Amino acid sequence: MPVVCPASSPPLRHPLVIGDSTRVLAMGADFQVDVAQFVAHVRGVAALLPAGAHAINLCEDRYRFLVAFSAVAVRGQVNLLPSSRAPAVVEDVRQRHAESYCLADSVMDALPEDCILLPAELPSLPGAVPQLEATQRVAIGFTSGSTGVPGANPKTWGSFVTSTAQNLQALQDVWGQAQPSLVATVPSQHMYGMEMSVLLPLLAPVTLQAGRPFFPQDVATALLDVPAPRLLVTTPVHLKALVESGVELPPLAAVVTATAPLPQPLAQAAEQRFATQVREMFGSTETCIFARRRTAIEDAWQLLPGVRLEPLPEGTRVHAPHLPEPVMLADLVELLPGDRFLLRGRRADLLEIAGKRASLGDLTRKLQSVAGVEDAWVVQLPAEAGHAVGRIAALVVAPQRGEADILHDLRRLMDPVFLPRPLRKVDALPRNETGKLPRDAVLALLRQ
Repeated sequence: MPVVCPASSPPLRHPLVIGDSTRVLAMGADFQVDVAQFVAHVRGVAALLPAGAHAINLCEDRYRFLVAFSAVAVRGQVNLLPSSRAPAVVEDVRQRHAESYCLADSVMDALPEDCILLPAELPSLPGAVPQLEATQRVAIGFTSGSTGVPGANPKTWGSFVTSTAQNLQALQDVWGQAQPSLVATVPSQHMYGMEMSVLLPLLAPVTLQAGRPFFPQDVATALLDVPAPRLLVTTPVHLKALVESGVELPPLAAVVTATAPLPQPLAQAAEQRFATQVREMFGSTETCIFARRRTAIEDAWQLLPGVRLEPLPEGTRVHAPHLPEPVMLADLVELLPGDRFLLRGRRADLLEIAGKRASLGDLTRKLQSVAGVEDAWVVQLPAEAGHAVGRIAALVVAPQRGEADILHDLRRLMDPVFLPRPLRKVDALPRNETGKLPRDAVLALLRQ
């Protein structure tokens, strides 16, 4: 008797973009694009792309990045998202991934010679909304290198669909049932920028402002270009500049921030200054966003639906619906009732010198609190030959203060064994586009 094999179920697929054809997906001061036009642009660009397995997406314009990202995925290729557009970083990513090419939307310094430029007028091929398999790898994000060598983190379309649904649940209460307009200052290539300014407009009823505002007045102009309710997606560095600039912003439904710790006084100042609430998101390139808090009024983080943390001596294992397997982070947490937790630093940040303990994060916050200090960072240098423990060092931006004066004030805030030596004044910290400090860049300044 013949054996009848059960028919295999078709692979799970998800649409590239949600909503009817007339939903406004992106807009600027003098244009707007609906879902139908976006799909036509995606299909048109996909037809132009060369064969290959990987594409390094260097597009600056947010809408063109969105089109390029989607076209690469529709071609069955993988978007490579370097942590920086610096030529050395781009070349390193390219060398590590076979059959790769670069895609950009404008001529930039030191672009690879064979980089493909999108045409000024995007080609258009109308058609149905593409469907992507849930298991299709669509992107590889790279960590910033703030704690060492950048790492590669592959993402599937199914994981992005699930994590975006969680992010929408974490934010939708600030704008209700209306379709919000989203203005972002963070690069699309960064995983936080990917989640907030690429995936939200694709997979949620959100309209993207297509510009790339940087300076406070540019942010104000971008917000004025779009209708309320308005959502500003930014970083602590940009938020600090906005608060201190005195610029007037139109009404905001909320401000969302991530990429670096948000000081509570800054969160409180921003809420008061702009008459809104500030939502801080917690995540990483490895995990995507998995928790949130309103930093101005609470210290504890609220886990997103379905997320579970497993504290371990060396860090924390993250379990989440969008992760194919648990991810280990170096962060140390204290679990609280109600799916909440407190962040207790990182194992690598913990110091023990002469029997006394401290953390680099706490030492940095104390240095940043000294009068006249505009920005600062504390690190532990590699141990020198014959020494078991590396010295503590710091970079500080304080135009009106001398190094000796800063150290004098700092003595009242920390044990002398943790005083940074050297403490070096610089004009600016070598922060990247998201406000992070690559460790190599910090050590290079300290060696000068």
